[in-house]
Amino acid sequence: MNAPTDLSMKTDDVLRVELEVFRREHRDLDEAIRAMQSTGTADQLTLQRLKKKKLVLKDRIAQIEDRLLPDIIA
Repeated sequence: MNAPTDLSMKTDDVLRVELEVFRREHRDLDEAIRAMQSTGTADQLTLQRLKKKKLVLKDRIAQIEDRLLPDIIA
């Protein structure tokens, strides 16, 4: 069990804070990627790494959202 990423061990308040932090970081990465692509200042390896980090954040955001807002079929 990996404690820092185990959502079951965290309170909803902690998850909400993490969610906002991850969303902000995801937006920042998106802006950085767009800026680098538009100016042509980054090499492809750097862009790939930033995009991969952005995808990891997107997955974490989805996991937290699923925990906070469970999918209930009525």
